Amino acid sequence: MKQKGGGVLFEKAFIKRMSELLGEELDAFVAALSEPESVKAARVNTLKTNSADFLRAIDRPLIPVPYVKDAYILDDAAGIGTTAAHHAGMIYIQDPGAMATAAAVEIEDGWCVLDMCAAPGGKSGQVAEKIKHGFLLSNEYVPKRAKILVSNLERLGVKNATVTSLDTKELPKLYREFFDLVIADVPCSGEGMFRKSEEAVREWSEENVLACARRQRDIIENAASLVKSGGYLLYSTCTFSLEENEMIIDSFLSEHEDYEIVPVTDGVVKCTSDGISFEGAKCKSLHYARRFYPHKSPGEGQFIALLKRKRGDEPKKRILFSDSAKSPSRDEMAAVELFFKKNLTSAPSGRIVKIGENLVILSHGYPIPPHSVFSAGVLLGRVEKGLLHPAHQFFSACGELFSRSEELVCGDVRAEKYLHGEEIDSHNAADGGWCAVKYEGAVIGGGKVSLGKIKNHYPKGLRNN
Repeated sequence: MKQKGGGVLFEKAFIKRMSELLGEELDAFVAALSEPESVKAARVNTLKTNSADFLRAIDRPLIPVPYVKDAYILDDAAGIGTTAAHHAGMIYIQDPGAMATAAAVEIEDGWCVLDMCAAPGGKSGQVAEKIKHGFLLSNEYVPKRAKILVSNLERLGVKNATVTSLDTKELPKLYREFFDLVIADVPCSGEGMFRKSEEAVREWSEENVLACARRQRDIIENAASLVKSGGYLLYSTCTFSLEENEMIIDSFLSEHEDYEIVPVTDGVVKCTSDGISFEGAKCKSLHYARRFYPHKSPGEGQFIALLKRKRGDEPKKRILFSDSAKSPSRDEMAAVELFFKKNLTSAPSGRIVKIGENLVILSHGYPIPPHSVFSAGVLLGRVEKGLLHPAHQFFSACGELFSRSEELVCGDVRAEKYLHGEEIDSHNAADGGWCAVKYEGAVIGGGKVSLGKIKNHYPKGLRNN
């Protein structure tokens, strides 16, 4: 047995399995995995800011992540979640190894992308930056985790995502050969998270590895019919076992002749090791898969395999359901138009629909699934007594359109007051309406300006204690 920081012991069976995979690299691997602290990185969210503004707003030692543009390894991540930069969605804190997955394929503007197991939202956030005018379906089966996913996408200012909470077997009933890219970052035994989670170390067993592999086969099989002709299926785990990685890919490819494994981007190749072939493997190109090891690159464990669907005939019908969104009433639209006229420089692009009691702005023309939808597009708000009450997400995603804005900068004491839910003085925003509150140019939230004061409308659940 090898001891991990904190007194947790690795199972002998795990060490034996890793010895068979790594050979003479085992000691370096175990040493890296036994370090007491995991590696964290900040990915700059270019939907709201840029690296120059972020670097000016934060005073911490940073090391660029070589395979992800605008991402930095943090020497000290303590308390970063309470900073104004984080609240404003300027950054997303993520394991640098996990960032490699979405960086493994060149994602293009306008793509339709499905993130099948999306919580907490790191990969969905990366995708949203790249597809810009496309469509993102972020699915998370566990409702509690789906709520976290919604909150993170809201903070990042993502406009074009729909969040669902569906079993992956339900997705082929809704879409057929629709997506340019499907990301299957599947639940796994978590061997790559041992440095990050002592619970993962304690819960590890060979039986759990095999149980995870059975579930992973189901998920990747559910993904097979969702990818369009010429599109990509990106499979990933945060574990090292052959059963959950190369064996899953080999089995899938042997059953789906319309798929092939293809190389990932050069940047990801340079920071990873080749996939491993094994006795009985049918696929001769498993080396195209990538293994992210903590003794070779800063970050936790990761496995990545990029599959491409060969060209074929396009299906006649790719969306298999009717739109569940409704049209707002005439009175509701009148309230919306009045709000836009009084508070915005221009109306946001997209169609306004009603989902439940909420008004939503959709930046795409695709229908909303019939059930298990946690969010769609940008939540505009609700109309009550003839007035639109704007939602926080509307400020976060569309704050640049407000004719009034309050600009806070690094060192401004008002930033901390705002994040605590307090009223703040207005230095820039004119009286008489709603304004966006910004930090170093990125919108944190909103407020209402009156008599030189901004009444705080930052949601209570998001405030610093």
